[in-house]
Amino acid sequence: MIFTIAGKELKSLFASPLAWIVLTLIQIITGYAFLKRLDDFLQIQSQLSQMPSPPGVTELVAAPLFATVAMVLLFAVPLLAMRLIAEERRNQTMTLLTSAPLSVTEIVLGKFLGMTTFLLLIMALIALMPLSLAASTRLDYGMLASLAIGLTLLVASFAAVSLYASCLSVHPMAAALGGFSALLAMLLMGE
Repeated sequence: MIFTIAGKELKSLFASPLAWIVLTLIQIITGYAFLKRLDDFLQIQSQLSQMPSPPGVTELVAAPLFATVAMVLLFAVPLLAMRLIAEERRNQTMTLLTSAPLSVTEIVLGKFLGMTTFLLLIMALIALMPLSLAASTRLDYGMLASLAIGLTLLVASFAAVSLYASCLSVHPMAAALGGFSALLAMLLMGE
């Protein structure tokens, strides 16, 4: 039943104009950041060739790209997750969902899995950007894998915190604001 709820959430995300707008904005911002970092790398490539052990394209293009994506997703994930539970409560369909032969744990895990699957699709699109350079340059695949795994874990934690904020509110915008506030507070306490 968890996968049924996850599939329903994934379908509703793909049917939501907000999810498509957020996905488009994420791709525009990360595409611009990727091309800007790549242009900067190409500008200083002649200076790098004079160094004894110069940093590669992975360190100068991919790592900053993934840092930019983390900051963009700090804003995007609460917007995507705001309606997970809050909208069910606002539309009064949560009673129907809890009256089904499901535990609350299955409901929450299904919604989390659906949101995380959508975010993993976004991560796959972002990971393709540095991989597109593989034909023309040498990439550090170990570093790329660690960046992707780290960002995936970060995005999953963003989804969990945003889902929790959605559980605390009836209004989706209040859930988005609460999720963003919680994530921002966690970020500031970590530094």
